[in-house]
Formats: sequence, C-alpha cells, structure tokens
Amino acid sequence: MLSALAASLLALVAAVLLGCGDEPGWDVHGIVLDVQPENAQVLIEHEEIEGFMPAMTMNFDVKDPAILEGVEKGHEVDFHLVYDGRRYWVTELTVSGRTAVTSELSLGRETPGSHPAPDFLLVDQEGRSVGLADLRGKAVVLDFIFTHCPGPCPVLTGILKDTQAALSPELRERTWFVSISIDPERDTPEVLAEYAAERGLDLSDWSLLTGSGEGIDRVLTRYGVSTERDGSGNIDHLVATYVIDPRGEIVKRFLGTKHEPADIIAELERVLS
Repeated sequence: MLSALAASLLALVAAVLLGCGDEPGWDVHGIVLDVQPENAQVLIEHEEIEGFMPAMTMNFDVKDPAILEGVEKGHEVDFHLVYDGRRYWVTELTVSGRTAVTSELSLGRETPGSHPAPDFLLVDQEGRSVGLADLRGKAVVLDFIFTHCPGPCPVLTGILKDTQAALSPELRERTWFVSISIDPERDTPEVLAEYAAERGLDLSDWSLLTGSGEGIDRVLTRYGVSTERDGSGNIDHLVATYVIDPRGEIVKRFLGTKHEPADIIAELERVLS
C-alpha cells in the first residue's frame, strides 16, 4: 500500500511540474507559419498535445532567439514546449522537413488553415455579458489591449477604428469588433467606456471586454497571448489581431502593428464573400 501511495504521489508531482511548465514539458510536432526573431516569437500550427491542448495554431515565445536561425515559414518542426503559468516557451526546435504553406495549410483537419476560436464569456463597457457564441454568423475582428498601455495598444485601436470606418455598409453589417482587456484589475467596464469615448470609438458594432482575473487569464491562455507585468504596472504582451469567420474559425492572425486597415478589409471580404 505504501508503494502504491508513493507511486501516486510521484505521479501527482509529475503532473504539477508539467502544469507549471518545468521540465520535461511536451515534445510537439508542427508547421511554422511565421518567424519573428526580433520579438523572440514563432507561430506554429501544431498537432494535439495529448491531455493538454488540442491541435491549433499558437504564438510561442522562445527562450533563446538563436534557435530560430534558419527556421522559415513552411518548415515542419519538432519542438519542446514548457509552460510557466503565464507563457508557453519553446526551449528546443529542430527542422524535420518542409511543406507547402499557403492560406490552405492543414495538419489533417477538414478545414485547412483554420481552427475554432476559443469561446469566452466576458462583460462589455456597459456591463453586459458578451460571448463569442453570441457573435456567430458575423465575422469578428479581435485584439487584446489595456487602457494604460503606452505603446502598441492605442495603435491597434486606431487600426480597428480606421478599419471600421472604411468598411462598406454591406461588410460592416456582417462584422463585429472585439477588444479584450488584459488588465482586468484596472480596466473595469467604466474605464473601458472612458477609453472608447476619449478615442471617439463607434460602439454600435464594437465590444470592449473585461472580466475576472481568472476569466481573462483563461482567455489569454487559450488564444496563446503571453503577458508579463513589470514593476511599473506596464504589461508586455503578444500584439496580435485575429480575424474569425462567421462559423467561429480563426482564419487570419496579424502580428504586431504593421498591418493596415486595407489588409483586414481584404480578409473580411474573403471570408464574407
């Protein structure tokens, strides 16, 4: 009985270590969709991580940008993944082959190049509950911001504002914008409403969302958005904008702030045609 108990305890410790992102982590196979060594990031469409994560496409931080040397879009890779409770880290990566990468990329799914957008249930700037499922049937343009952000967030908001204004009436009727705060402690519905008013946002088809700390962390984890708060209260985070089609599939990710409203509109025209 003691040996059985000891074995159970060892198994529990191993599970806890896995969940905390300590070694050994997980060995995973996938296809590279984008490489950003300047941001120490790599975007990988990966196979199922049994017992932990379904097959999906995610941005991962790399511990050492040097492991991305020679890695290109379209490379099939085997990589080692750990999770520290806030970020997913790729600690090792080797190229195992190459595949054709277009907008029709697949690891065996029926709908190449896309996967279901993780659902959420949060509250908007008016305190109303909003879930992704509520927006089914519309294309959704989704990003992650926080109102005290000194850098990319106002730029992202400006891009979405200009995109919204440039949409044709037909496209706008079938599109919804969503900005999820990564700072729920400070970004209450009232603060989000003030943020929108200060920037002249049209909220007739735009939801600024917040929620509990646990709820926001869950959304960030499921969308692969890593965050790290510094001592001044600033939050470093993955800068990404997602286009979700009316079926609820992620069909496009724009990383950083270099994309233009025309790029988002072109993607909306494609998925809504």
